[in-house]
Amino acid sequence: MNVLALLAMAAPVESPGGGARSIAAARAGDLAAFESLMRQHERLVLVTAARLLGKLEDAQDASQEVFLRLYRNLGKIDAVENLPGWLYRVTVNVCHDITRKRPASVPVDELPELAATGADPQQSAARAERRRALQMSLRFLSEKERAAMVLRDLEGLSTAEVARALASSEATVRSQISKARIKVRAFMERYFRSQL
Repeated sequence: MNVLALLAMAAPVESPGGGARSIAAARAGDLAAFESLMRQHERLVLVTAARLLGKLEDAQDASQEVFLRLYRNLGKIDAVENLPGWLYRVTVNVCHDITRKRPASVPVDELPELAATGADPQQSAARAERRRALQMSLRFLSEKERAAMVLRDLEGLSTAEVARALASSEATVRSQISKARIKVRAFMERYFRSQL
């Protein structure tokens, strides 16, 4: 079972009646009280961010930003009942900011094709499923293999351009791309076999 699944199953940690005292103490500058607030709500923020972003590392970064914003805005939160709603709102906004800073997962030039009138819905759905499976397969590559394959096969750079971008030799890039293609092909075959 992966970390995200464990987090999703975990129940939030609550200390009965301690929320209002923690907020008041944290507003007064008590760092231990602020840490208590963080512990009470860290699963809420982390699980929400993980579900929105799909990557634990990004979710952890988002959580840090959310709690930094909480610390800066403690005086603006009226009551303990408003805190979870405020945290959800800020978590969604932070995740949106992180997602917006990422490159698009579907190239913009492919979007009109999906929405074009007269396009065969079955073909569009099949293309979308292949793109989704490809995105999933990239997660199983090493960082270097993924970077090389994305730059070469998805972004269309030449092997020489990829080598320059990755500060590597062309022979190394060719090797990484070859290994990545074998892994992606194997993943895609297993994925589509399991769909039958």
